[in-house]
Amino acid sequence: MVWLARSKKMLSVVEGDRELMRAQLHAFSRQVPLLYFILLVNTAAVAATHLDSAPAWLSFYIPAALGVLCMLRCVRWWRRRNRTMTDTQAIKELRSVTWLVGLFGVAFSGWSLLLFPYGSAYQQAQVAFYMATTLVGSMFCLIHLRKAALLLLCIVILSFSGFLVSSGSPVFFAMAVDMTLVGVALAVVIQLYWRTFADAVNAQRELQASQRNTQRLSDDNYRLANLDSLTGLPNRRSFFSSLRAISEQALETGGGFNVGLIDLDGFKQVNDIYGHASGDFVLQEVGTRLLSIGETGLMFARLGGDEFGAIVRHKLSNEALVELGQRICDALSQPYHVADNIAELSGTIGWAAFPEAGSTVAQVFERADAALYVGKENRRGKPVIFSTDHETQMRRLSLVTQELRHADLETELFLEFQPIYDLLTRRPIGLEALGRWHNARLGMVRPEEFIRIAERTELILGITDVLLRQALAQVAHWPADLYLSFNLSAIDISTSARARRLIDIVAASGVSPHRVTFEITETALTRDFEQAHSAMTMLKQAGCRMSLDDFGTGYSSLSYVHRLPFDAIKIDRSFVTDVDTNSASKKIVKSVIDLCRNLGLECVVEGLETPLQAKVVQALGARAVQGYLFSLPMRASAIDTFLWAALAQSHAAQTHP
Repeated sequence: MVWLARSKKMLSVVEGDRELMRAQLHAFSRQVPLLYFILLVNTAAVAATHLDSAPAWLSFYIPAALGVLCMLRCVRWWRRRNRTMTDTQAIKELRSVTWLVGLFGVAFSGWSLLLFPYGSAYQQAQVAFYMATTLVGSMFCLIHLRKAALLLLCIVILSFSGFLVSSGSPVFFAMAVDMTLVGVALAVVIQLYWRTFADAVNAQRELQASQRNTQRLSDDNYRLANLDSLTGLPNRRSFFSSLRAISEQALETGGGFNVGLIDLDGFKQVNDIYGHASGDFVLQEVGTRLLSIGETGLMFARLGGDEFGAIVRHKLSNEALVELGQRICDALSQPYHVADNIAELSGTIGWAAFPEAGSTVAQVFERADAALYVGKENRRGKPVIFSTDHETQMRRLSLVTQELRHADLETELFLEFQPIYDLLTRRPIGLEALGRWHNARLGMVRPEEFIRIAERTELILGITDVLLRQALAQVAHWPADLYLSFNLSAIDISTSARARRLIDIVAASGVSPHRVTFEITETALTRDFEQAHSAMTMLKQAGCRMSLDDFGTGYSSLSYVHRLPFDAIKIDRSFVTDVDTNSASKKIVKSVIDLCRNLGLECVVEGLETPLQAKVVQALGARAVQGYLFSLPMRASAIDTFLWAALAQSHAAQTHP
């Protein structure tokens, strides 16, 4: 019974292997014309030689009917040769072919056996030869269908061998033995070929799977190489690759395009306050919002950090570019829900047009960056289009940068000092050092201009050293009750080594550290809060005082007040300008003064220009003040005269209150 089970398994349709079933049908479909050609030609030849020796029904009608069936099958095959079948249809087709092979085998074998007794010995030999050659030809045409091939082999061999053996003739018996041995050999050949065919199909399947896996890896590598994994936007590499391709096309066609650079305003504070996970969430949200802006030919990319790029593949008018830029800025300025809080950010975009702004990718990108720089300085949250004015500013920037790099800082830099007053005593209690630069080629350069350039190029380190030494040299000649207020940049507190350098300069001057107050803007703190905290702690431990400058203009000033070792807070002049007319400004100033009093911090109100402003802030509780009302910034040589005059004025005020 084991051999019967194995035979049944061997003859069954392999339903679970879809690729193998389809490969069988595909290979067999190419052999169908040859199979029916063999059957038709061989059958016609045998029938023709038996027309005179066998009955008409046997020599003509039966072979004609079989021939018609073969022709019908050929027509069916021709009509269905290109049809794509489902798995169910493929199984059904395989079973149908197997049944038809069995029926055709019985029909042709039965006809041959019925025809064999008629005619001469030559005609009988022809029938035997017909059976053998037709069987072999059909077997090779069916070799991809193992079940059908073995079924046909069994029908033909068993029926014809049995017929020959039953004749009782030794010759026919010998023929039966030979036919049986050939059948066994054919069965072995079919089985071996089937295994080879199945292995080839499996190998092809594995190769295709390997190719798919290779393609998938290639696609993954492409995504990793060209897409930003966090936002899903194209990355910097993809951005510049697209930019080069678009520029080449524009040069060929004479067309143009626009390039935009986007920078988030306030993103650094999100990272510092809520953590980098929240920062990543904001960047993902930015990517989603950018993708939601529907515009034909518009491409966005993340260039790194919180900087994004935009390409408009066709040229837009300035009006359309401003409108598109405003839509982008508006989308980015919507509130972000971060860690159960709401973060307020904005986006600034700088546009540049090709070829007006530049004839190369590098030039257009540089011009867009220049427009972005102008926007962040003057028009945050707004689009800015590069113009000739920006070109002039870039040339000026380049010129100032070049001169600053080659400047003799020791001789070209100098200081002016602005006093800090005590409203109660009417006497100065300190002086703020203000850096100035006079260049032989440029003349006087505005502080906000060269300081900003120095901070971007890190030349500020040398400038700070020179100015701090000059300031400390003057402090040595001041009355002991006056302190120095000196401004530091973000780079000045960017490392512990830099903080140690400042401490060494103070120590080398011989001035007591407690007479030195270093002013830090909130913007400087947001660059690297932890490092700023470490540097400030070192300066504080060395005996220097720390002051938070421009309070109220940053992102979250209160969070820095209690986390950093400050001694004083300076209220920004923007709140003082209308303190005598604006109740809101008055309330803000009052709140900060009270905050400082509660925290034990000194509060300096800067920007006073009128007696009425001084009267109002004094009524609010302010004591230390600074502004043009008391004195314009002065050169070091004028300080002694000023101090004598201030002392005399103070005595006069106390004598005649």
